[in-house]
Amino acid sequence: MTGLSVEDLSVTYGGRRPVEAVRSVSLEVAAGETVALLGPSGCGKSSLLSAVVGIISPAGGRVLWEGADVTHTPVHKRGFGMVFQDGQLFPHRTVARNVGFGLEMAGLDRGARAERVAELLELVGLEGLGERPVTELSGGQRQRVALARSLAPRPRLLALDEPLSALDAELRGRLAVDVRDILTASGTTALVVTHDPAEAEVMASRVLRMRDGELVP
Repeated sequence: MTGLSVEDLSVTYGGRRPVEAVRSVSLEVAAGETVALLGPSGCGKSSLLSAVVGIISPAGGRVLWEGADVTHTPVHKRGFGMVFQDGQLFPHRTVARNVGFGLEMAGLDRGARAERVAELLELVGLEGLGERPVTELSGGQRQRVALARSLAPRPRLLALDEPLSALDAELRGRLAVDVRDILTASGTTALVVTHDPAEAEVMASRVLRMRDGELVP
């Protein structure tokens, strides 16, 4: 299975003086593989990730999944998931209801939803915390909930945009190992954006470096 293919993808931000944030980037992520995009702030890595997921429209190039062109497929129909830096959890929901949100919106029945949520809470090491308010969790626990929520619908690709950067250094190092193990255990294909070389090396099987909108050796 070929997984994700990105062909000559470019991202341009408008205005009278357009800025080319990503310039003709091509890459591949095999099914079940985790690849990291590593680079400093402003290098274009988050713009590239957003174009792959469909949050922004590319100025040129193509995004393919298993050989099918999804460049102009709406974000909610791509079957891709995303984890953001701040997790973007619902503060009024419990841990379990956060994890099960996507399944609830998809109309999955309550029994199947509860079974999937329990499976994921065990996977991310939060079993027994399903009824706890997310506001009572630590930063690391909240990111685990965000990861579980993104994995719940079994996304074809999971995009992670600086998922650990809001945490302190010690916790970030520990959670990087945990995220890698969780992605491996779930067989998830993933593309991770980070500015931290050590984090990239731990989380990903391959690291691609970006600078000034381009991949560099």
